[in-house]
Amino acid sequence: MSRSVLFDTETTGIDPLTGDRVIEIAALELIRDLPTGKSFHRILDPERDVPEGATKVHGFTRGDLIGKPRFAEIVDDLLAFFGDDPLVAHNAAFDFGFLNAEFARLRMPSLHPSRMVDTLAMARTKFPGLPNSLDALCRRFDIDLSERTTHNAVLDCKLLAHVYIELTGGRQRGLLLADEGQASTHFIYTRSETRTPIKITVTAAQEQAHAAFVAKLKDPIWPVAG
Repeated sequence: MSRSVLFDTETTGIDPLTGDRVIEIAALELIRDLPTGKSFHRILDPERDVPEGATKVHGFTRGDLIGKPRFAEIVDDLLAFFGDDPLVAHNAAFDFGFLNAEFARLRMPSLHPSRMVDTLAMARTKFPGLPNSLDALCRRFDIDLSERTTHNAVLDCKLLAHVYIELTGGRQRGLLLADEGQASTHFIYTRSETRTPIKITVTAAQEQAHAAFVAKLKDPIWPVAG
């Protein structure tokens, strides 16, 4: 089993070193880079004001956050969900910086940089010179953005999970096999629910050519003729 955790944060601003804080964190468990359905989500009281500019980004006001748990109250649950596994995020240095600032306030160890999997860096390598924001990647991969009216950690995680699948080569229904002795797990990923499946028809000549090719193989694992 290859486990990782994909996560996203929303904050009061862009710089934790000047006092900006985490106000929302969401995370999804991935097995072999595909979501399992297990998730983590908390909205937090940052113990400070929320600037109007930040509210325009994620929609949270100070009043929305009063009475929510503080980071110190959820940190143990967060770390338990993270485990010791790789952590996937878009522009991961930003999210790591904010979480490490929160850990520092609690005199707790930082997340080690070796755990960082940055989908922004992956996208820049794959698409040099092109826009590689989460929105841009969703449009490039034909991923539905209709629900993304503001930044939202939960929705952004779901969108990023689709993007991550594409950046790591793409997946189709049922290609993830369970470990021996475990029940099979099937994941469904489609770029468009309205796309019409295409039926592939194999001609007799193609079947004969395939049979001739297989016949040349030493101990083929499938029969020459079906």
